[in-house]
Amino acid sequence: MIKKIQVKKQRQRQRAPSKSSLETQQKILDAAEHLFAFSRYDAASLRDIAKKADVKLGLINHHFGSKEELFFRTVERRAEELARLRLKALADLKASQQMLDLEGVLKSYFYPYLEKAEDSNSGWLAYARLVAIVSAEERWSTVSQACFDPTAKIFITEITKLYPEASKQRIAGVFMFSIASLIALCTSAWRIDAMASDTQTASIGQMKPLLLHYATSGMHSALSAAHDNS
Repeated sequence: MIKKIQVKKQRQRQRAPSKSSLETQQKILDAAEHLFAFSRYDAASLRDIAKKADVKLGLINHHFGSKEELFFRTVERRAEELARLRLKALADLKASQQMLDLEGVLKSYFYPYLEKAEDSNSGWLAYARLVAIVSAEERWSTVSQACFDPTAKIFITEITKLYPEASKQRIAGVFMFSIASLIALCTSAWRIDAMASDTQTASIGQMKPLLLHYATSGMHSALSAAHDNS
């Protein structure tokens, strides 16, 4: 499926799309993102997406082809932007420090997304739900491998350099646990208020330093040589 999508994208690049065409594509992707995130993939029909985007059904097929391809393109859109931001943050960190530390590496991965979601942008908040769906359902393994894994593996490599005695499986495991915490903050911050029985609303901006501290401390503890050999 991924190869077919890549071939189609190469053909599309050969023809420069018009401004109107690009706007239509963005409307479709915005509608698809919302419905895939909140109604789930199986329940969101192409007809529903066309209605929410206020476009003719045939335009979805024209621009994206199948529903499966539309789902991939919906996930890919923000994944590409996020990958650029994360890799830039990591490159900037390397340029500013002689030696990297775990907190800096995780901050370079976490904060680019959190800063996008911080202003309650509905698209980026919905996107967190899509990431959760893709991560939880094995049928989307090719999507996660194409959209998320290349960047994640770069960060895992940096963590491996910091903890050379830890196994690659252990590092990948705690990295996934940390990503799950990131998704939880973006999709379920209201649960913090409910469990704290507090009138003060927990915002992403307020909670992101706590998330970073939690992930850094937990990962460091799990990857320390004494724990790894136990």
